[in-house]
Amino acid sequence: MLSRRSMLKGSLAALAAGAASGSVFVPLLAQAKAPLAGTQAPGYYRMMLGDIEITALSDGTIALPFNELYLNTTPEHVDLALAAAFRGSPTHTSVNAYLVNFGERLVLLDAGTGDMFGPQLGKLPANLRAAGYAPDQIDDIVLTHIHTDHSGGLVLNDQVVFPNAIVHAPRRDVDFWLDPAQKAAASDDLKPMFDQAVAACQPYIDAGRFKTFDDNAAPLPGLVSSTLRNGHTPGHSALTIESKGEKFVYWGDITHGDVLQFDEPGVAIAFDIDSDQAVRSRQAAFDEAVAEKYWIAGAHIAFPGIGHVRTDATNYDWVPMNYRADL
Repeated sequence: MLSRRSMLKGSLAALAAGAASGSVFVPLLAQAKAPLAGTQAPGYYRMMLGDIEITALSDGTIALPFNELYLNTTPEHVDLALAAAFRGSPTHTSVNAYLVNFGERLVLLDAGTGDMFGPQLGKLPANLRAAGYAPDQIDDIVLTHIHTDHSGGLVLNDQVVFPNAIVHAPRRDVDFWLDPAQKAAASDDLKPMFDQAVAACQPYIDAGRFKTFDDNAAPLPGLVSSTLRNGHTPGHSALTIESKGEKFVYWGDITHGDVLQFDEPGVAIAFDIDSDQAVRSRQAAFDEAVAEKYWIAGAHIAFPGIGHVRTDATNYDWVPMNYRADL
C-alpha cells in the first residue's frame, strides 16, 4: 500500500540519485529577501441582506484604556475580564462604518474620524475606494450620533469629503452638540467635541445638505429607520435596514468592545453623556436583539463588527458572523 512514508522515502532516494549524477541541485539554506510589509489589507467586508448589499468599512483602530474608561466596575476587574479574552489594556478597538447599496441609492451609515484622531484612524475614504466606490457617489449619510469618531470623517481640511451627499443626524444630537450654550455649560474635557461637531457638520449645513430626524423616525423612509437608544449621547440612535424578511440593525455605540459589556451590561463608559440611561438603552438593545435574532453591527466591535447576540450562562454573548468568500 502506498503511504506518505513510502512516498517520502521514494522522493529522498530520487533526490539522492540525482545529486550523485550531478543533475539535481538541492539548496541547503533558504533566506527571505523581502522587507516586512508593515501594513494591513484594505478593510472592507461585504454581505447581502436580501437584495441589499452591505459593505463594512474600517476607519482603523484606536487603543483605548478600558480599565480607566469603564464605569460601575474596577480597573482590576476590567483587566481580568480582558485577560480572559486574551486582551490587555489599552485594547485595539475598531471604528466601523457601513455602506448600504440599495441599487437606486448609496447610503453610508456613519462617516469615521477623518483627520481628527491621528494616523491609525481616518482610513474610511481609502477603504471605500478599495471596496469599489468613491466618496462623490454617496447619496446620503445617516449618523447614529455626532461624536467625532462617527462624524469627523465628513470633512478633511475644512472641505466636504462627500460633495453629493445629504447628511442626516438625530435632532437631539444636533440640538446638543451644535448649541453654543451647551458647550459653555460643558466640562473642559468635553468642550473640544463641540468644536469638532461644528467643524464636521457646518460645511454641510452651509451647503444646504444637512437634515435632522426625530426620535424613532425614518431618516430615509422605506430604506432606513431609526430607534432612539439615547444615553451615550442625547440622540444616539440605532439604524435599521430590512429586505426580504431579513433585518440588519447598526446600533452604533451600544457597546465599546465585544467582551465586558455583554457579560455585564451595567458597565458604562466615560464617553456616555448619561451613563444610567446608556445602561438602560444597552439592556433594551440586547433584549430585542436576542428575541428577534436579527443581524447586529457595532461601531466598536472587532471589524467587521457584524454578528448576533444570544444569551449564555453569564448573561449575553456576542457571536461574530462566519466569514464567507462569496455573497
